Amino acid sequence: MPVILVIDDDKDICLTLSKFLIKYGYSVEVAYKGEDGLRIIRNNHVDLVLCDYRLPDYTGVELLQKIKILSPLVAVVIITGYSDVRTAVETFKYGASDYVTKPLFPDELLVTIKEALEKNKAKILLASLPEEAKLKTKNGNTEALSTSDFIVGKSTQSQMVQRHIELIAPSDMSVIIEGDTGTGKEFAAQSIHKFSKRSHRPFIAIDCGALPKELAGSELFGHVKGSFTGAINDKLGSFEIADGGTIFLDEVGNLTYENQVKLLRVIQERKIKRIGATKDTPIDVRIIAATNEDFAKGVKEGRFREDLFHRLNEFKIQLLPLRERKDDIMVFADYFLKKANLSLGKNVLSFTAEVVSYLRNYYWHGNLRELANVVKRSVLLTTGDQVLAESLPQEIVHADKLAEGILPDESKGVLKSIAGLAERNAIVEVLEKVAFNKSKAAELLNIDRKTLYNKLKIYNIDL
Repeated sequence: MPVILVIDDDKDICLTLSKFLIKYGYSVEVAYKGEDGLRIIRNNHVDLVLCDYRLPDYTGVELLQKIKILSPLVAVVIITGYSDVRTAVETFKYGASDYVTKPLFPDELLVTIKEALEKNKAKILLASLPEEAKLKTKNGNTEALSTSDFIVGKSTQSQMVQRHIELIAPSDMSVIIEGDTGTGKEFAAQSIHKFSKRSHRPFIAIDCGALPKELAGSELFGHVKGSFTGAINDKLGSFEIADGGTIFLDEVGNLTYENQVKLLRVIQERKIKRIGATKDTPIDVRIIAATNEDFAKGVKEGRFREDLFHRLNEFKIQLLPLRERKDDIMVFADYFLKKANLSLGKNVLSFTAEVVSYLRNYYWHGNLRELANVVKRSVLLTTGDQVLAESLPQEIVHADKLAEGILPDESKGVLKSIAGLAERNAIVEVLEKVAFNKSKAAELLNIDRKTLYNKLKIYNIDL
């Protein structure tokens, strides 16, 4: 019986979720603060954490990082208001499995939980295999341990990316994939692997952002028994498991300096050394790295080794945000419609013209992940053959009105309107960085609290 931990400071929500999840065969633990949830994880086995993004003592990101240190393999689903979708999507960098938006719909929540637990099975299976079985995966296809869908958009940029993938795939060159969170970097990496001569060998994806720093070296390069406290058995690292195939290092910029040095050695010498080992192990692995930040900026600021950057940057693929390739939106929406029909047991055929217009013109802060969630929720709420506007979140339907409330009056000039939007975005970004502490935000913005409150009101920023 899977164990789900619900962390939310709203006791009514916790009670409702507990009754609902127990009814569907889950064992449920409840915590009203992040620290209480961490205590439960320390002392009990938990398969999935269902966590509100805003808690009295932690933000979703802060709590997620602590959860991943205590239990790296646990699945985490974030509960958020729709206005916080962009922030929720950022939690994927730190290992979140998915997110759901309020108000919560029972069917959607069930599907999300089942999918998150299913995805997590691969990680748990790989971690629990004996060393002999892990070695066998090096000689077989690990497609069962990863997803492999890659949809090609019809925009000019997507077509160019696909041409680049097909050109670079047959080589053994290292590749960097850059793009915002949710733009499909892992799917692009899987596509490179699929078209390569290594396609029959393992494809191993590692989320470096979700790896606790204390365990990253062991996860990547392995360790020998007794090499550190807790190393009760020999452990193969991801590079050994991926031998002969491809390893995808997502958010590689989050690796510590020590592990960056080890990664550079792997590229240069094609050898790895397990933690505590006395001899090297030769490997043959193609490396694909990804980041949602500017690598060159990280090098300039001293956060990423320049020599490693040049070793990885033999070829670069840039994925644009979904809002900059509008021709792709309905290609992916139709694909997510089919997936939602399968997972929800429905038969919704299409979107109305009005819905298509809304989808094409929305900003999509969370890119493909946000689109997938919106389509799944809309299919859930649809009773007929077509998705209607009433099934969309209000933030999408009223996006134009929201923009009008954000921007100054058109008569005041386009430049002033752009400045207003930029100022609003800057305020939101600073608030997110300081966990919505208004005093700290005002200090960083170099304004007093009263001015900040006025701007929150002017720009319709609801906290």
